[in-house]
Amino acid sequence: MLYISPMDTTFPEFAPGSVWLVGAGPGDPGLLTLLALHALKSADYVVHDALVDPRIVAMAAPGAVVESMGKRGGQASPRQAEITARLLELARAGKRVLRLKGGDPFVFGRGAEEALALADSGIPFRVVPGVTAGVGGLAYAGIPTTARDCNSSIAFVTGHGQDGEVPAGFDWDGLARGAQVLVFYMALRQLDKVVARLLAAGRKPDEPAAIVSKAATPRQAVLESTLSRIVDDLAAHPMEPPAMLVVGGVVALRRHLSWWSPG
Repeated sequence: MLYISPMDTTFPEFAPGSVWLVGAGPGDPGLLTLLALHALKSADYVVHDALVDPRIVAMAAPGAVVESMGKRGGQASPRQAEITARLLELARAGKRVLRLKGGDPFVFGRGAEEALALADSGIPFRVVPGVTAGVGGLAYAGIPTTARDCNSSIAFVTGHGQDGEVPAGFDWDGLARGAQVLVFYMALRQLDKVVARLLAAGRKPDEPAAIVSKAATPRQAVLESTLSRIVDDLAAHPMEPPAMLVVGGVVALRRHLSWWSPG
């Protein structure tokens, strides 16, 4: 395995009393950036969320304290305020704090909230982008985000709001018309309502659609269907979160581009 020394001058210093918000990618440890690996080898504390692959957490330096602060829907989980308070506490104690988040910290990861709290408190921080699931996870499922003959636009959308319901204030008509490919993160809980709104807004019932569960992990599963059938097909073939819904012509390319087998 590639080893990066914490003293390697190729990379910026991970200073005591600072927090790095690092994206761990969708699952496969090979998708970590070198800067993310440097952070793992340098941190005193690794505060990770529930979506970070255990193989990545295991890369932390010997002696680093690892804390799970993951939030999972429907389960007892730390509140965001508690997570943020813990980051501030550790940084004020002079620790090198790695906040390790699945995907990219600034793509539906609430990284901006944590960064704003650090900034307001005068805590030095760095953001290390990661491969977001809506790009890397779909690639592992054999679904490109763009393809020349399919789309010139794409929209990344959250599947539910803070209350667990379909996000309020969406312009569904505009969304349906405005992007040829739609990728919904955290899509399972409100799938029936999301699909109903897209169909009512004019998306074609026979448009290719797929659900990608646990993308880029050994438990990845993909369900291909059409927009009008995807809810019934999911009921017949249940899948586990985290999962994304992708709608658009790029889904049909999977029959040619499915290159990766989990396990």
